[in-house]
This record gives sequence, C-alpha cells and structure tokens, in this order.
Amino acid sequence: MPEIFAYTDGACSGNPGPGGWGVLLIAKDGETVLKERELCDGAEDTTNNRMELMAAISALEAMERTSAITIVTDSVYVKDGLTKWINNWKRNGWKTAAKKPVKNEDLWKRLDAAVSRHSVSWEWVKGHAGHAENERADELARMGMEPYKP
Repeated sequence: MPEIFAYTDGACSGNPGPGGWGVLLIAKDGETVLKERELCDGAEDTTNNRMELMAAISALEAMERTSAITIVTDSVYVKDGLTKWINNWKRNGWKTAAKKPVKNEDLWKRLDAAVSRHSVSWEWVKGHAGHAENERADELARMGMEPYKP
C-alpha cells in the first residue's frame, strides 16, 4: 500500500489581499515516488490563514477514495486548529475559549468534514527552510495567487 503525502502551503500578498494556495500530492512506495499531482488556486481578497486552510481542504477533497494521508504543513494554525482546538470549538458552539466566534469557521467546518473521510496524520515543517516539497507547495501557492493580483 503506497504512502500518501500532501505538502500544503498558502500565500497572501497583503493580509488581507490577493492570495493563493498550493498542494503537492505524492504517493510513495518506500523512497520510490509512484505518482505526483500538483494543485493550486487562489482568491482575490483573502488572508494567509484562509489560504493555508484551503490548501489542506483541497488536498483532502482531491482524494478520490478514503485514504491514509500525511498532511505536511508549515502552518501551526492549521495543524493546531485540527489537532488541539477544533473539538473545544465544536463543543462551545464554534466559540473560542474567550467566547469569541472562531475565525474562518466556514473553512474549519469544511476541513473537519474532509478529514472525517480519511485517516489523517499531521506533520509540521518550518517554512522557507529549504524543505524541497514545502518549497514546491509555496511556489504553487504563489502561482495560484498570480491571477488574482492587480
């Protein structure tokens, strides 16, 4: 059974401003790459956090069948949101510990639904630190943003 990895990244020119997200999907058998797929898109007026969320959502929604997948992100916001905070947000009616509405609730709900269809592991990597697949996801995010820049 191949291992599936999704390297995800978001980018924004101004925050808010035009933004993009990118995904590098890789299926591996050991060290052998069996298949690669690149995804990217963006939005005219968005934030970096929304684009980071859209990258993870898009990776999972692109999976045609239920799979075990490792999402590799440089976003602590996305990783911690899904692994530490979301259960409390749901229990508290999508309010933070400070009783404020959760930012990007629409995308957190969409990500939660996408995650529920798969067996997802989360891995954090430092961004812009020479990690080849993360750098490629960043390039894809910037490509996704391009059509939305003035």
